[in-house]
Formats: sequence, structure tokens, C-alpha cells
Amino acid sequence: MKKYHFLLLLALFYSQIAFSQEEQSSLLGLLGEESKSEPVTNAFKSHRVINSQSMEMLGEGALDFRILHRFGNLNQGYQQLFGLDQASMRIGFDYGVLKNFMIGVGRSTLNKEIDGYAKYRIFWQSEGGKENMPISLIWVSGFTANGEQHPFQGTGFEDSFTHRLAYFHQLIIGRKFSNKLTLQITPTLLHQNVVINSLTPNDLFAIGIGGRYKVSQRVAFVWDYSFLFNRFPDATFAYPLSLGFDIDTGGHVFQLHISNAAGMNERAFLTAQNGSWLKGDVKIGFNLSRVFQLKKNTL
Repeated sequence: MKKYHFLLLLALFYSQIAFSQEEQSSLLGLLGEESKSEPVTNAFKSHRVINSQSMEMLGEGALDFRILHRFGNLNQGYQQLFGLDQASMRIGFDYGVLKNFMIGVGRSTLNKEIDGYAKYRIFWQSEGGKENMPISLIWVSGFTANGEQHPFQGTGFEDSFTHRLAYFHQLIIGRKFSNKLTLQITPTLLHQNVVINSLTPNDLFAIGIGGRYKVSQRVAFVWDYSFLFNRFPDATFAYPLSLGFDIDTGGHVFQLHISNAAGMNERAFLTAQNGSWLKGDVKIGFNLSRVFQLKKNTL
């Protein structure tokens, strides 16, 4: 009888070991899932901060129809309704080709410019695992083409297509520090085939700073600023600074902002005669973004 008791105890012991091993495997599996790094999303609500590109990307198959609108200077007074009687705008279409690659085109009323760009994410900030990526790293290259009828009239320059072109390249280095705070820095090279102002070299080197601070579930404060290293300052030039609020309405993102720059592409806001904040040469504006998902996002 004792023999049967021993066999029964032995069977119970081995079944307990098997159960413990299965439970341990399940726990290790869970730990393995928890140790997997996940990409950080919603660093910004849009792939643009205000003027500048942000570290955010459109998802694969997403089409963003975007209207950027900016009024005249506030210091024009009540006769010009504080700048509301004048306006400039840019209409653009941006598309997420792949998870880490997107393109965009736009047309601005200022200088009748057409612009286009390509944006590629080299590294994507991730968290939650053993091997996390602390930052996002994005490369952007683009062009602008002046579409005015006679842009070089009276300057002595030949009116050719190549003279109308400008190019830019930039590296966006950004990090979402918390659910509320995102910061980025953007070294930029801008080349213009022709410059009329002798104080502006053909190649400009700039560095941009942008950020986002989440105020509430649907509202965030955003800002961007660019400093030009080799743009010789004069009495009519100021570095572009923009401040605004992103408002997520659910169907689209509405941004209300104020800026001293009239231009809404890289060539325009880096080289144009931006106004002075201290003198009230600033403009109220808004950006409106509506995203359409044209195909299933694989992320």
C-alpha cells in the first residue's frame, strides 16, 4: 500500500513541476513581450510644427490636405483691421508612401511659389524595452520654384527656370520627453540659385528649434524658431519666430498661431524680410489639416 502512496506522491510531484514550468514559460513570455521596444507616437499632432517640419510622420497610405493661412501685420491698426484685410496662404498635399517615408507638394501665394519635399525617418524613438532608441532622426530634402511672371525684372538676371529654384536639406533630431513635452533641433542648409540681396549668400546655414507642450487632452502649445548663421542682419530682417496652439477637434487638427514670417515654406521664412516682434510686425494665422486614410496603415 505504501508503494502506491509513493507512486501517487511521485506523480503529484512531477505534475507540479510540469505546471510550474508551464507557468514560468508563460511569465517569461509576458516578460518578453514587455521587453519589446515600441515606437513613440504623437510627438506632435502634425508633421509640421508651425512653419518648420516636425519629427512626426504621416502613416503609410495617409493623405493630408493642408491649408496654411496668414494675415497682414497687426501694427497696421484698425484701418486695415489689424492685418485681416491682407492675407497670404499655402495649400498643400502630403502623402505617407511608407511607414518611414513621405512626400509633399504645395503652392503659396507669396511669389507664386511651388514647393515639394521628401522626408525619411532614419531612427524612430522607442521605449519599453531593453534596447530603446532615445531619439528620432529624420532627413528632409526639398525644393521651391518661383512662379511669378517676371521675378528678375530690373535685376540684370536672366529669367530662366534654374534661376527660379532653391533647395534645402535638413536633419531633424527630436525626442518626446514625456506625454506633455516634445523638443527638436533642426540643422538646415538652404541653397538659392540666384540671390538679389547682396547681404544674402547663395548658401545659408541655419538651425531650427521647435517644441510642443500638451496643455490638455485636445490642446497643445507649439513653437518654432530659426537662427541663421551666415545671414548678415540688417534693419529690415528678423529671425523667424512663431508661437501657436494646436487644437484637436477629432476630425482634423486646427492650429491658431502668431508669427513674424509671411512665408510658409523653408526658402520663404528663412530668407524673406521677416518683421520685428518688438515693433508689432507680426501676423495672426491658422493652419488647418485634414487627414484621409487611403489604404490600411500597417503600423
